[in-house]
Amino acid sequence: MRLLENKVVIVTGAARGIGEGVALKMAEHGAHVAFTYVSESSAEKAKALEEKLVSLGIKAKAYRSNAGEFSECESFVSDVVKEFGSVDVCVNNAGISKDNLLLRMTPEQWDDVMNINLKSVFNMTKLVIRPMMKAKSGSIINMSSVIGLMGNAGQGSYAASKAGIIGFTKSVAKELGSRNIRCNAIAPGFVETDMTSYLKEGEQAEKYKAGIPLGKFATTEDIANATLFLASDLSGYITGQVLSVDGGLYM
Repeated sequence: MRLLENKVVIVTGAARGIGEGVALKMAEHGAHVAFTYVSESSAEKAKALEEKLVSLGIKAKAYRSNAGEFSECESFVSDVVKEFGSVDVCVNNAGISKDNLLLRMTPEQWDDVMNINLKSVFNMTKLVIRPMMKAKSGSIINMSSVIGLMGNAGQGSYAASKAGIIGFTKSVAKELGSRNIRCNAIAPGFVETDMTSYLKEGEQAEKYKAGIPLGKFATTEDIANATLFLASDLSGYITGQVLSVDGGLYM
């Protein structure tokens, strides 16, 4: 059973990691996928992902666009609507971390994290709701983090940005529910990606796993499955919620 047959899905920051896994999962369930990448160094990976998605029998296209810049998001969403005809699902996944103790954190580091992690969600949400309102339906899924729920030393900017996403998600859900547009957040725990590869082995890995009731890190597939649920009609009566996918780390 394909849960997103002929739906148009946007995924930001999908050249690798969670975003790549989400894009593939959407395509496997029949969705046409438009996704973004931001750096020239990611262009080759983005092209490879585009080709892989198309091989699944759906329409897909990679766009170089910085989700933290409103004008770039405006051009991107406009191009997607022209190319694909609509936007049914938007997965706001783009994000970075620039961890530092507060005493050492620079204003520039703080601003960079807020711009990419939080302002990007505002940018994309503001722009996709217009075609969604026209269609009288839509699902917006914002990638938060367990760190946004519990905080973490040395991650003040990251935690603040991810907590901000949760507040924004709930507000959008209340604002747009009457238009049949749902907005939910996902709060992943530790996920096995290139960015967390240093956590996979050794004493540090075991220390982190000891605090997770399920005793293991998540895979990108775990996060993609949760995203699929919130994107599909299986969650048709769910909005304004935070779905923690963290193995029980925070409860």
